Amino acid sequence: MRTDSSEPVRVSVIIPTLNAGTELTELIARLNGQTVPPHEIIVADSASEDGTAALARNAGAIVLDIPRREFNHGGTRNRAAAAASGDVLMFMTQDALPHNERLIEELTAPLRDPLVAYAYARQLPRADAGLLERTSRTFNYPPEPARKTKADIPRLGLKTFFCSNVCSAIRKDVFEEMGRFPEPVMFNEDLFMAARCILHGYAIFYAAKAEVVHSHDYTALQQLRRFYDNGVSMREQDWILPYAKVGKEGSRLVRRQLEAIREERRWGLLPGLLLESAAKLIGFRLGQSHRKLPSFVKRMFGLRDGY
Repeated sequence: MRTDSSEPVRVSVIIPTLNAGTELTELIARLNGQTVPPHEIIVADSASEDGTAALARNAGAIVLDIPRREFNHGGTRNRAAAAASGDVLMFMTQDALPHNERLIEELTAPLRDPLVAYAYARQLPRADAGLLERTSRTFNYPPEPARKTKADIPRLGLKTFFCSNVCSAIRKDVFEEMGRFPEPVMFNEDLFMAARCILHGYAIFYAAKAEVVHSHDYTALQQLRRFYDNGVSMREQDWILPYAKVGKEGSRLVRRQLEAIREERRWGLLPGLLLESAAKLIGFRLGQSHRKLPSFVKRMFGLRDGY
């Protein structure tokens, strides 16, 4: 990547999709309207049945067709990155929308520092997000920016490597230097890449001024399955486990959500919070023990068939 601020940055935006619907058209339009427009937009589509690929092509994106059974969060992004010609790889998900026209500018600005390899955006909850989800987004994506390095590991543990491909950007030269995302992997490909960067002496940057609108009000069952995949990915990349302090960070979030319930006197949300917290813990523990589980249990809990 060019580090001279007078040189334009070529940003390749990569978006994995599955039945993204018409919101994808809005996403591409907002990306093209940025103060720093994309060099190219690459959509990696997993055999959508709703015309997503055609919508993307009509909007000017490059479309890569990925057989659905071959999808995984690491490998699919790697295939798209291999086709990219930009200096910076910007990863987004189909359900995140730029909050304003300065997203790419703010997200890529930290990468002009040669020691910063990877940056990620702030996620703002959707207008209809529930209290617990709004609190979770604020907890994980505060308004203050942060620069994280190896020196932060004793204080932050695994949180040092927290990063999100919902909206992130990485210098392509560093992406290749780090060996690309691990594959196959169904969860945490962003965290693993951030960890590699930090352990190799780079910094990652939380670009709080780069904002996307993104949130989900998951059910307890959905959280169980998500955290099952989370646990599987951590077990399969077990070099990361010495840095993990999952219980500590999870308990801090629960305490903040309890405070939000008390502040707004929404006591009816308490049973749901307890159920959701239990589902996350059970799912994660099952995922970590997935090698001991029978195949039918793995198929029942995993989000992706065939993985």
